[in-house]
Amino acid sequence: MGKKAISIVLALALAGSAAGCAAGSRPAASVAPNAAKLALAGDSRYKSLRLTPEIYNASNDDLSDLLIIDSAGESVPYFIHTGYRRAYASREAYPMVLVDSYVKDDCFYFDYKLAAPRSGDAVATSLEFATPSAGFAKEVALYGSYDNIYWEFVQNDKLYSIDGVTKLSIEFAQARKYTHYRLMLANNLERISFDAVSLVYRVEISEESNFIESLEPAFTVGSGGRATNIAISGLRNLRLYDVTIHTGSMFKRYARTPHGVGKELYNLSFSGMSYTDTAIPLNWSISHDDEYVVILDDGDDKPIAVDSITVRYYADEVVFEGKAGESYILEFGRDASKRAPVYDIERYKSDVLRGPIDKASISEILYAPEQGAPARDYRLLFNIVIVAVALLLGAVIVLKLRKGAP
Repeated sequence: MGKKAISIVLALALAGSAAGCAAGSRPAASVAPNAAKLALAGDSRYKSLRLTPEIYNASNDDLSDLLIIDSAGESVPYFIHTGYRRAYASREAYPMVLVDSYVKDDCFYFDYKLAAPRSGDAVATSLEFATPSAGFAKEVALYGSYDNIYWEFVQNDKLYSIDGVTKLSIEFAQARKYTHYRLMLANNLERISFDAVSLVYRVEISEESNFIESLEPAFTVGSGGRATNIAISGLRNLRLYDVTIHTGSMFKRYARTPHGVGKELYNLSFSGMSYTDTAIPLNWSISHDDEYVVILDDGDDKPIAVDSITVRYYADEVVFEGKAGESYILEFGRDASKRAPVYDIERYKSDVLRGPIDKASISEILYAPEQGAPARDYRLLFNIVIVAVALLLGAVIVLKLRKGAP
């Protein structure tokens, strides 16, 4: 009788322990992805969706977690059109010589012509100057001529060299073909002279057109350690083109970025003329963090007042086959376990891109609930409690049996 009772108690304990293990070993439910509802229009067979910063921020850095789902719940094949290009610059320079200089009505004139005649048109996109002079800023007017007799106004511009900040070229609004150029300075008390003048033709040849988008992100400004830290939000996974600081403060300081890119920025004003360059080129740098920090070296100066930030980035387009009026969603969700899908459409995307493609847009983004902390594993504690209760009951039964024995 006693042995039988103890056996029953131990059997119950083992069963409870097994049940606890079974209950604790259930796999955790998978987390639902984010979903962007798409709005389609047009009669073309193929549609393209320009990805937004919100999608980049919440996706894998290689966009491997993107899926397009139709109203039947089926995945829709797509390919990613990167769109950005690598540019190759071509530059030709034609030396010019000074043929005349004179003063008229308190204005100073410098006339130049090509040093060597050309067989074809002297097509140019800018005029570049070299000078030993420094500490000047001049409003200038530029004229052009084909024969050094009849002159046509080209444009007004500025030339300056102040504390190492220089602008010694005039960029034409459009390509010019003049063989003679006349530079007029309103005054020249500093007796500025030019060592060399060149007519320059510059062109950029690209493989593809760029998809460059811009945004004005949220940011915070902190200071300390003789530096200003500008923490910019919402740039995660973006391929960055440049970042521009907008400020009314007058300054000239060096700026640094997380990728080691640095540049001297300035926003200056002297004698009614302004000189501004507050853009940092980022050359396809990718932000992998939730905050992208630009550091301004302040030295002993007070931090500047940052009014706003503009960021330009290279965007991608997702191209797929779709019908206007039907519902589609784009799923995404920064899941490192997902691999990029491989679709047949990737093999003939060049043919798709040659045809008409309608633009799709995002009508709404539904974010999945944030995944909470992982559930704790109570299996060991549960098993210990079951075994302890079983042993206690067994001890009680044994004691009662002993008391009842003759």
